[in-house]
Formats: sequence, C-alpha cells, structure tokens
Amino acid sequence: MGAGQSKAEIRPKVFHIETPIEFSQDVVDHLSDRLASPETTPERQSAIDARIRTQIQSELKALRAEEENVRREIRHALEKENLDQEMGGVGDGNTHGDIKNSVALLGDLEEIRAKVDRFQTRRKLGDFIPAKEMGEAVALCYRSNATTPLECWREVSLFKSTVADAETRYLGSL
Repeated sequence: MGAGQSKAEIRPKVFHIETPIEFSQDVVDHLSDRLASPETTPERQSAIDARIRTQIQSELKALRAEEENVRREIRHALEKENLDQEMGGVGDGNTHGDIKNSVALLGDLEEIRAKVDRFQTRRKLGDFIPAKEMGEAVALCYRSNATTPLECWREVSLFKSTVADAETRYLGSL
C-alpha cells in the first residue's frame, strides 16, 4: 500500500563543466595511433600465445591419452580373439593343460632373447678388453710424447697385434 510512493526515484546526476578539457597533442596522437593500428601490444600477444600454447598442450595430452586407450582396447580385443581361437582349435578338449597361449609363448620368447643378448654382449666385451686397453695405452703414449710420436711404435705394434688377434677370434666364432 504505499510502498511505491516511498521509493526514491533514481535520476542520473549530470555535471556541467564550464572549463573546456584539452589534451596534449602527444596523447591525441598516441590514442589515434592505437585506434588506427589493429595490432595488439607485445605483452598482450605473448599472453595470448601462452594461453593458446597451454590449450594446445592440454588437447594434445588428451588426444594422446585417448589414443593410448584405443590401442589398449584393440590389443585386449586381439588377445581375447587369439585366446578364443586357440581354445577353439584344441580339438577333443582333453589337452587344455598342455597348450600354452600366445601371451605366455611371447613372454618366454622375450626372456630367451634377453638371455641370448646378455650372453652375446658379455662375450663380445670379454673378447675386446685387451684391444681396448692397448688402444688406451697408445693414446696415453701419444699424449705424453706429443712432440715425438714416433717413440710410441711399441705400443702401436702391440695394439695392432691385439686387434688382429681379436678379429681372428671373432671371425672364428661366426
């Protein structure tokens, strides 16, 4: 009942300035240059670039995660299909315990490959240690006799014979 009359009417306040406002020519030129050129400031451009880079990185990360999930699902489906085919190809069904699935066979194969690689690496390193030592002896001799390198003939000949011996042992093992 009377609530409408008790509200104060809001009227904008207007101030009239009697002195004119003047700007220096530098300020006017600066403002007109900024309006004329649509280019952004270097600070703003770097902020925009940084924001775009972070968005790209986050999208890339999400896409990689999604790709990994798809690969994992495909791998799982293929493994299941292979296991189903192996179990279906058994025949009479009484030899289930003797048949290894492809996953176990691949694991065994990788284990054997790792053992062979370790054996080959150990054998190769064991064969060439004397040659490496002789090479270091030649290098040390050359460093100590920088002005007279011909005095290292003994070390060089020992190195050559060691390398020749290692070559013949290696070719004999093939």
